[in-house]
Amino acid sequence: MTEALKRKLLDQARAEGFSAARLCAPEAVPDVAERLRAFLAAGYHGQMSWLADRSHWRGDPSALWPEARSILMLAENYGPDHDPLEVLGHPDRAGITVYAQNRDYHDVVKKRLKRLARWLIAEAGPQADGEAAQVKVFVDTAPVPEKALGQAAGLGWQGKHTNLVSRELGSWFFLGAIFTTLELPLDDAEVDHCGRCRRCLDACPTDAFPQPYQLDARRCISYLTIEYKGPIPEELRAKLGNRIYGCDDCLAVCPWNKFAERAAEVKYHARDDLLAPPLAELAALDDTAFRARFSGSPIKRIGRDRFVRNVAYAIGNSGRPDLLPAVEALTGDADPVVAEAAGWAVAQLRARS
Repeated sequence: MTEALKRKLLDQARAEGFSAARLCAPEAVPDVAERLRAFLAAGYHGQMSWLADRSHWRGDPSALWPEARSILMLAENYGPDHDPLEVLGHPDRAGITVYAQNRDYHDVVKKRLKRLARWLIAEAGPQADGEAAQVKVFVDTAPVPEKALGQAAGLGWQGKHTNLVSRELGSWFFLGAIFTTLELPLDDAEVDHCGRCRRCLDACPTDAFPQPYQLDARRCISYLTIEYKGPIPEELRAKLGNRIYGCDDCLAVCPWNKFAERAAEVKYHARDDLLAPPLAELAALDDTAFRARFSGSPIKRIGRDRFVRNVAYAIGNSGRPDLLPAVEALTGDADPVVAEAAGWAVAQLRARS
């Protein structure tokens, strides 16, 4: 019964649009707690205090929901059809991470997870106690160690850049999880296939990897442009280049991407206005225009001020004097962080002219 149910479940996951699905046990990641403690002790989490606040759950998935007996880990492909590093050669344009060039993946993936979870409950039917099986779905917003569980389930392995890599999908995929009280047959964990390769480490513009398999988020461009509040440290500003929301460098150079394919889901295909948009255009956004432009996008959650702060840094790094008017207009911005970033950018451009 359980083997047949598993086969049907994996087939249904594919039918829902997931690229891969594997099963593991909640207790299958015994080393994640120690790795998390070391990460927090080193201060690598920066301002992301929630990582410490919920570390007891992140370090032990079985503590999050003790009744769970199996975890279905799912991969959702969001592969681009363009070279995400090409924009770096156009300093008057904005670099936006691939996953944020259209709809917010949280909404897309969670809907699929919920449909699949409802199917599983119905297909499993009443259990020995006469009650229905229980499920909980998670996608990136709960204290779940998705990457460790993804490796335990066999979806891929955590590469030297700490992200999950798949032999079938490369680097471009989201993770979702369905915890269930059903005891289903488990899959084998994936092993490391990085070998001697260190392309991801060498590609990092800010040297955010103290050593392979360790990330210091305080130096990571994704953290700095998305999570970090306040003025970004001056010694890191020039290293941002024209990246205004996230960074794909360590993912894009991974040789396993030779197996990656373009996302089948059109909601992950890049919108024209989010694929290398002009910096001058973005610098002019007020709060209303920002909200309208990024409606339905994950970019919206960082707010106009943090976003325009990043745009100002990118203009300062552009070496383009023709962008001076766009950033000079921000030196009197109501947000002091934006105003300071604009002042820095003006000084950088004038020094180069």
